[in-house]
Amino acid sequence: MTDDDSVLLYTEGRAAYITLNRPKALNALSHAMVRRIDGALTAWERDPAVGTVVITGAGERGLCAGGDIRSIYEDARSGGSSSAAFWHDEYRLNARIARYPKPYVAFMDGIVMGGGVGISAHGSVRVVTERSRIAMPETGIGFVPDVGGTHLLAGAPGELGTHLALTGASVGAADALLCGLADHFVPSELLPGLVRDLASMPVTDVLPRYVREAPAGELAGRREWIDHCYAADSVEEIVKRLLDCGVATAKEAAGTLLTKSPTAVKVTLAALRRARELDSLERVLEQEYRVACAALASPDLVEGIRAQVIDKDRDPRWSPAALSEVTDKDVARYFAPIDGAELSFESHAK
Repeated sequence: MTDDDSVLLYTEGRAAYITLNRPKALNALSHAMVRRIDGALTAWERDPAVGTVVITGAGERGLCAGGDIRSIYEDARSGGSSSAAFWHDEYRLNARIARYPKPYVAFMDGIVMGGGVGISAHGSVRVVTERSRIAMPETGIGFVPDVGGTHLLAGAPGELGTHLALTGASVGAADALLCGLADHFVPSELLPGLVRDLASMPVTDVLPRYVREAPAGELAGRREWIDHCYAADSVEEIVKRLLDCGVATAKEAAGTLLTKSPTAVKVTLAALRRARELDSLERVLEQEYRVACAALASPDLVEGIRAQVIDKDRDPRWSPAALSEVTDKDVARYFAPIDGAELSFESHAK
């Protein structure tokens, strides 16, 4: 498969279509794919014949499982910088999608994780189905939610976003709607018709024909303990509250959290808290770029990918191994400016 084959582009009627086309890799994003999508958006923004942009994923498993972490693994092991270049262009694409002047319709069917969230959940029209499983699972590989993920999760009601970010838990359609990660539920069997109709009619005219009520989710009924436990100022206190609150699902969340990289979960909590104080997606992406570049040089990213993807032993050896061993100074290092290599945007539109 060539780079061009990995993203299929075509127009039909008034719509332009992007199909991520790496189904065997669950449509994982490469740098070339990011550049191809960005080039298409540039062309279609200037094309008066294009009224709507639609993004879908090839295959039956999902839209996109995230960035190509095998490539990131090799880059991190060798001390390279290609991942930083990838993130630079990927984050700029995320911001562009959020500000795109034409309707950008993302079909978040099946698995949508990490970078897949970045190319969909910033869109103006985000459609989920009964098959949707949406997550930012980065702490499980020694990384931190990026692609604007901390911006999205910081804006979720109460502390739902903190719960999802620290544990990496996936959510279905109703919970994605509740958390502000999606806008509409459409049964998967109706997607072909919706995709087809967008070629002839504006999205505002088409959607009412297809949108249905999503099946019930889980998070709304867990808000009480989630909001209480995750409002704590430290990860250690969050874990303590989860274990002490007397709710089985809270105890399970604590157990899950404690399997993640101690450094990553502490940096993630700090990133979310800081994101709430930043005034735009662009400012958050700038912060995430600093964090990502720092993570590239950390032992946990290589070890986490090794354990989850390369060797698949699911037994990462984190360094430091315990939350108590991760200092405030360790966390602060992730937010330090990068000399001469910052990601920056010309404006910080709210």
